[in-house]
Amino acid sequence: MPAKAPPRNALYAQSGGVTATINATAWGLIDEARRARRGGRPIGRIFAARNGILGVLREDLVDLSAESTAALAALRHTPGGAFGSCRYDLPPLPQGRVHYARIAEVFRAHGIGYFFYNGGNGSAETAQQLATILPDFGWPVISLAVPKTIDNDIVGSDVSPGFGSVAKFAATSLREASADLASMADSSTKVFVMEVMGRHTGWIAAACGLALPQGGDGPLLLLVPEITFDRRRFLEAVSARVARHGWCVVAVAEGLRLADGRRLTAAGGDGIPGHEQLGGVAPLLAAMLRRELRLKVHWSVLDYVQRAARHLASAVDVAQSEAVGHEALRLALAGHGNVMPVIRRDSDRPYRWHIEAAALETLMNRERKLPRRFLSRDGWRLSAAGRAYFSPLIRGEAVQPFADGLPVHARLRLRPLPRRLDSPWREPGRHKTGRKPR
Repeated sequence: MPAKAPPRNALYAQSGGVTATINATAWGLIDEARRARRGGRPIGRIFAARNGILGVLREDLVDLSAESTAALAALRHTPGGAFGSCRYDLPPLPQGRVHYARIAEVFRAHGIGYFFYNGGNGSAETAQQLATILPDFGWPVISLAVPKTIDNDIVGSDVSPGFGSVAKFAATSLREASADLASMADSSTKVFVMEVMGRHTGWIAAACGLALPQGGDGPLLLLVPEITFDRRRFLEAVSARVARHGWCVVAVAEGLRLADGRRLTAAGGDGIPGHEQLGGVAPLLAAMLRRELRLKVHWSVLDYVQRAARHLASAVDVAQSEAVGHEALRLALAGHGNVMPVIRRDSDRPYRWHIEAAALETLMNRERKLPRRFLSRDGWRLSAAGRAYFSPLIRGEAVQPFADGLPVHARLRLRPLPRRLDSPWREPGRHKTGRKPR
């Protein structure tokens, strides 16, 4: 009688820009794996790769069995990437043959039968590559992508885990700044410009429309990449709102574009060719307003703060982030690889949702744009449809523990697995693409 095959070990890794809730997904997956193992399901030990797929290539893995349940559960309220992330694309074949051979070698050495890559639509390609290519290297693996991105641009998912929290933080920040501005506008600052992330899409900027109540031609303007920036029209809109209300606030996505397709930051704000910078559209707009309208203007760039603000996370987002981790593990144990668990909306009021498996080839390296119908006819405000979409995603406060006045984060041992391969990984050359960083 043939010997019984040992249980397959599971490997989890994080990829791309992190979020306030990516670690809640890690906890959901780890918790589900531990439950499955206790229940006698065909899963062995649970590992994590440090710094995403680079940790796999480097055989830099940690053993999660060395962590206490309390430490791992604290991932639910810990921002950042607890295991380190990376921006790295695997080359396609035949250029990437050495990469896939190395990954197969690492997986074989550590008995990895399940691989979970927690990232965005670009990271989905890495999961798909391992699912389809590794069998040719003698080591088939059940590989899944697990969703996260503050950009909210994963195709086929009603919302991307991580987005609800950044939307809540950005809208809250703008509401609070608006109260400050309104109190000083009579004799001081008239305009406040707040820049949020969104290199290609305007989901976060649009969510800032929740900052002020619905209705009227209020003192809030939304600028998104999906609507071409018109300098004259923008100046007129700001001037009109300052005249009517005494002040104006602007939420702008970093990827705001001109009619010729260039980002405003690449054009220097007035169509002047120059070196493009990532972020920095807020000071350009502020300078434009000072120069053309002779107004006192303040600006702010939320930058990393917006995606790290776990203290103001959306309870809905935390629940969804954890749920996709649980579901990814269940799908893997049921033999469903080459998929991503995505969120589907059942209703707005009451807000109901469920999770389905989507094939990776249907969503990888694609971006979901902000629908035009989510903005008013003039493009400056949220429409009723946009408000109905965004409102449920920011509901509830996922309160985290504090100590000495500061938030408590998970403290993991991150005990490394002993390396089993004789040769270290030697990078044959960084593979870069023109795609959005993951």
